[in-house]
Amino acid sequence: LIFFSFILVLIPLIISYRKKIGIEKELFFNSIRAFFQLTALGFILGFLFKIKNPMFYIPIVFAMLLYSAYIAKKRSDFNFKAAFYSLTLSTGIILFTLILLNIISLKPNEFIPIAGMIIGNSLNTYTLTIERIKRELVLQKELIEAFVAIGAEIKDAYKIMQRQAIKAALIPVNNMLQTIGVVAIPGITTGMLLAGASPLKAVSYQIVIIYMLVSINLFSALFGSLFYIRQKVKNF
Repeated sequence: LIFFSFILVLIPLIISYRKKIGIEKELFFNSIRAFFQLTALGFILGFLFKIKNPMFYIPIVFAMLLYSAYIAKKRSDFNFKAAFYSLTLSTGIILFTLILLNIISLKPNEFIPIAGMIIGNSLNTYTLTIERIKRELVLQKELIEAFVAIGAEIKDAYKIMQRQAIKAALIPVNNMLQTIGVVAIPGITTGMLLAGASPLKAVSYQIVIIYMLVSINLFSALFGSLFYIRQKVKNF
């Protein structure tokens, strides 16, 4: 099954090569990397799900945050600490809320997959926000200079860029909210349906996940932009 599914990767590779897009090597190696990473994940989760004491698997989530912060730094070319703090704060708030509301428990088969989903989405939104705010600061350079010229504080000008960056970073989640259930059947629902769960039960779980993603995207964009602006103001 896995072997035949790789055909879905070969088609873009061939198109990229024929059209001279230049991403075929990256796609190929990343696809192979994903195979080994997910295979290793299957073995690791099989071991972790047998552990009862949270103190032994919560450090795994901490390691995931460190690695995500490293990836965020590489993608956004910004401070590692800012990335780590943003991802950790966002993830911590959402996980604590889910546990407090008894939506999930500290059982490893619930805590670890949900934490991974939160961190992954937080990483994507963080990098989108940083890239957008950096672009806004370049495009709106004259506006920033005008703010300074009239005696306004530089952070007031940056706040305008921050709002634009957050709006842009939340476009994907807004599109998802508008099309989910009409255009797209999301992954959690599809997986549960394939596993034999009732449609209503699958949809109820998906609604929780979707609302969770709304919050994590907002928090990631907010914290990421705040740390970035603070750094820019300090260096101005």
